[in-house]
Amino acid sequence: MTEDAFTSLQEAISYSFRQVKLLDMAMTHSSFANERSCDHNERLEFLGDAVLELTVSEVLYTRFPDAPEGVLTKLRARLVSMPSLAEMAKNLGLEEHVKLGKGEESQGGRMRDSLLSDAFEALLGAVFLDGGYAAAKQVVSGLFAPFWPQDVEPPKARDFKSRLQELTQRCHRTRPIYRLLGSSGPEHEKLFEVELSLPDGQTLLAKGPSVKKAEQTAARIALDMLENPS
Repeated sequence: MTEDAFTSLQEAISYSFRQVKLLDMAMTHSSFANERSCDHNERLEFLGDAVLELTVSEVLYTRFPDAPEGVLTKLRARLVSMPSLAEMAKNLGLEEHVKLGKGEESQGGRMRDSLLSDAFEALLGAVFLDGGYAAAKQVVSGLFAPFWPQDVEPPKARDFKSRLQELTQRCHRTRPIYRLLGSSGPEHEKLFEVELSLPDGQTLLAKGPSVKKAEQTAARIALDMLENPS
């Protein structure tokens, strides 16, 4: 990398390296190293992957104090996916800075998502080694600033049948039983009637335009009865 390249890339990430050789190594693909017998970025990529996961996890944990673990995991997976990292790498112009061997260059490796996302992780690994976790977190926070979600998606409400099953399994260690009793009405306006048997011996009936909707109605009535006893 030229001095100008060193300067422009450091400006792009808002971080100045004390050990510029780390930045150079981060931009050195194994195909180039094999031709020149020099160090490449795969170990830095390994380190950067861990740094990225930790920093993104910490930011999400802080930004969304009420979000459950499953939601945070999905948000993190979306942010650190290969396409996301490749897009970030292209925003930084890493394709212009990465050093490739002749074969990799001729095969279009410079614009391959997997190669660019690896180079991005190697860059973060280099920042971590040069400036520590605080520096790496600051770089990640800045680069991801336009991509941090503003809020978390509310969890999908569980359907009534699922909720009723959880309740009966918790209280009685068994499931409710649904039985189709029959249907009535013209073909285009059929009503289906189901019987719901609860583990405590209670039964109730419900109707609906489909068997599934009739079962959901029965489950809703049962939940209301069990959760709000008179």
